[in-house]
Amino acid sequence: MKYYTEDHEWVEIIGETALVGISQFASDLYGEVSFVDLPDEGDDLIIGDKLCSLETDRYSVELCAPISGSISIVNESLADEPELLNDSPEDKGWICKMTDFDASELDDMMNEDDYFKYLDTLE
Repeated sequence: MKYYTEDHEWVEIIGETALVGISQFASDLYGEVSFVDLPDEGDDLIIGDKLCSLETDRYSVELCAPISGSISIVNESLADEPELLNDSPEDKGWICKMTDFDASELDDMMNEDDYFKYLDTLE
């Protein structure tokens, strides 16, 4: 199950790991991604800390950690293929995996149905 933030980030829990990325809506909003400044493996983040930054044809975007935890793996593919965030933001374009995350923070996030209802309020 994926959880979404109002900032259009998602978290998918797979066992003891949280997979983190941006939504298709965010990808469309930000434009073509040309560069991703990935987080460092081993970094401990608190919800709201800088996760990474993106350079697009429209914006410079700073993404914040949607949950607290430790960065265990970053998607190194994004360094060479930042367009994965446009082509497959909710699959191959994931940003990082986190461990030792605070599962209680997921309670403040939206499930997929609620997220799509939220998007309807933005249009």
